[in-house]
Amino acid sequence: MNTVVRRRKYDLDFKIEAVRLVVEGDRSVVEVAHDLGINENLLYNWRRKHLDDAVHSFPGKGHLKPADEELQRLKKELTDVKEGRDILRKALAIFSKQPR
Repeated sequence: MNTVVRRRKYDLDFKIEAVRLVVEGDRSVVEVAHDLGINENLLYNWRRKHLDDAVHSFPGKGHLKPADEELQRLKKELTDVKEGRDILRKALAIFSKQPR
């Protein structure tokens, strides 16, 4: 039998509250995860992300952290510049041919 496993989605408030229970409380990740009905590895990941960058830890689907957005923008700009350079090289090669 082929069963489809759907991933549950958790909103920002749920994630922040779950991490707060672990960080500020006296309960372990395993206890909090069990009480909330989530996998403990998921909560460990959320806690790690939150401790690394509390402000931008959960940017949401389709959104990037500001640093990642800047990196993506710079990569696109680099691609555009390389493309322009290649076009200019080809044009230079065409126009620099001497008539015979």
